[in-house]
Amino acid sequence: MSESPALQALDARRSVPAKQLGEPGPDPDTLLRMLASAVRVPDHGKLVPFRFLRIAGDARHSLGAFLAERSQQRDPQVAQAQLDKDRQRFSHAPVIITVVASPRPNPKVPEQEQLMTAGCVCFALLQAAQALGFGAQWLTAWMAFDPAVHAHLGLAEGERIAGFIHIGTPKTAAPERDRPDPAALLQDWVG
Repeated sequence: MSESPALQALDARRSVPAKQLGEPGPDPDTLLRMLASAVRVPDHGKLVPFRFLRIAGDARHSLGAFLAERSQQRDPQVAQAQLDKDRQRFSHAPVIITVVASPRPNPKVPEQEQLMTAGCVCFALLQAAQALGFGAQWLTAWMAFDPAVHAHLGLAEGERIAGFIHIGTPKTAAPERDRPDPAALLQDWVG
């Protein structure tokens, strides 16, 4: 039995480490095409509980400088290597899309469902980037959960960062990694 190209594309998905992503990144039209695919996610109530922030160009380095400063505020004893890492986190990939989860009060759609919708957007964006010939990686780390970083990025009260999606051209082929066996994860519920 031959498999469909769509399944082959899903099975070929790989995360490319952000440090291995370089120029060129997607141009504005290509990025909008990626985002058009990324927004086609399950969204109970059509609430659109997410939005995007693009971080590109010099803004990547500006954010890195802020992160190093914030890292030192959080831990005055932080090692220089960690400060350097934080300063460079957004300097590798040419484009980073911050997927901001923006849950909306709704008695029929729990916040958890809305957060999962934002997570689906992150994954769909990874797939769209790869489908268009780019590499991508979904990252969070401490800065995704830090209130000062949220304020610096202009998040509203109640918004959260679902992920930073780093997008660029892979410098090397993304390696395959071991994947779980779905048969080992599947159970029948028989009541």
